[in-house]
Amino acid sequence: MSDDNSLLKGRNLTRRFQRGKNEIILALNDTDLDIQRSKLTMIFGPSGSGKTTLLNVLSGLDTPDEGRIIWDNVNIVEWDEDRLSHWRSQAIGFVFQTFEVIPNLTALENVMVPLYPSKLKTSEIKVDALSLLKQVGIFDTTNERARRLSGGEQQRVALARALITKPKLVFADEPTGNLDEDTGRKVLELLRRQTRGHDRAVVVVSHNQSLQSYADIVYEMRQGKLSKTKG
Repeated sequence: MSDDNSLLKGRNLTRRFQRGKNEIILALNDTDLDIQRSKLTMIFGPSGSGKTTLLNVLSGLDTPDEGRIIWDNVNIVEWDEDRLSHWRSQAIGFVFQTFEVIPNLTALENVMVPLYPSKLKTSEIKVDALSLLKQVGIFDTTNERARRLSGGEQQRVALARALITKPKLVFADEPTGNLDEDTGRKVLELLRRQTRGHDRAVVVVSHNQSLQSYADIVYEMRQGKLSKTKG
């Protein structure tokens, strides 16, 4: 699977979980994956196939039991948590399936949060955040507390928040799961635009096979194993 255009490479990734006293679940089974620059990669598979575990491992939120994850010719599995956290804040955007918005902050404030530690002026951050809220179609909820938003609105806040740092790599876990068909299409078009004319990559995991037309590269995941079906 190696490619000179790879932004991130996973090699021989294995992740096991214990269920009960005697059962071992093999969530990732000696899995390889190349994430290519300027491409939108989609990973499809049924619930329990290992998709979310793969995203967590590739982003450094979880550690594989075996295998390597190569970024800029360095194996990030060997990094400590401080270095991983810095890397994620600088290079990675993540849209969680559970959104992870801050309920007492407004939609706008949630989107601005990742840039608060930066040297940018608050006014500059606000301009970028408002632009993203408009792009994801919830500009009219700018000043609403996140706890008052619907699941679909919270999902789009999470997407805008993931994009505001202009990350090199975006991971999106079921980003259309709570959206109607038209809004889901707009979200995927926005994600695809992030890869066009930029040295960026987007990885989307979903169980919805009808979304394949938005992807440059498609994998199917079953029982912790990947097989490429497009690209």
